[in-house]
Amino acid sequence: MKFRHEYKHRVNNLDLMLLRQRLAGVMQRDKYAGKDGTYYIKSLYFDTYTDKALREKLDGVDKREKFRIRYYNEDISFIRLEKKSKINGMCLKESAPITAEECQQILDGDIDFLLKRNVPLFRELYVKMRTGLLRPKCIVAYDRESFTCAAGNTRVTLDTNIRGSYNVQSFLTPNASMTQLYHTSILEVKWDEYLPEIIEKTIGLKNRRTAAFSKYAAVRF
Repeated sequence: MKFRHEYKHRVNNLDLMLLRQRLAGVMQRDKYAGKDGTYYIKSLYFDTYTDKALREKLDGVDKREKFRIRYYNEDISFIRLEKKSKINGMCLKESAPITAEECQQILDGDIDFLLKRNVPLFRELYVKMRTGLLRPKCIVAYDRESFTCAAGNTRVTLDTNIRGSYNVQSFLTPNASMTQLYHTSILEVKWDEYLPEIIEKTIGLKNRRTAAFSKYAAVRF
């Protein structure tokens, strides 16, 4: 595991169309995407009763973390518990597989199994749920188009149709009702040691402002 660079930018519909065309010319589409080039992501975000993760994001705190549970394309046979850490603009993601049954136990407040499993991330979540009163707060879902490049281990994603819900008990329910966040699309760029110049030029990174946008924060408001 290592920290990666990450930039996020809000984009309008015209940007979205142009980026799709340009990125397809210089990068590979994600092999896990569907025939339309997209896949569906649904995440359950955790926060404390004082909304520590949300407040730190809004305040621009340099060192912060957040826990979430995530699965793709409504397929609950493959779910992951994730912890995303950010320090001075660099990001690190740790993850561990979790079953739908275990996820439901967390939603029901039955978390003792987290301590019994020999999984460091499970144990950390247990401690923070017990001592920091970390709890599931909301669901965030969206459609993602992903482009990859081996150089710099670069990944560019376009996230659209962002929606959310406070009904955390519906997290494992297919096609559960959620509220759409209109006119919000996000460009994300991630890389390791360097960002290839051709990709930097393709997305016009130098002409864009890094945006402190958070899908979790957007759904919470």
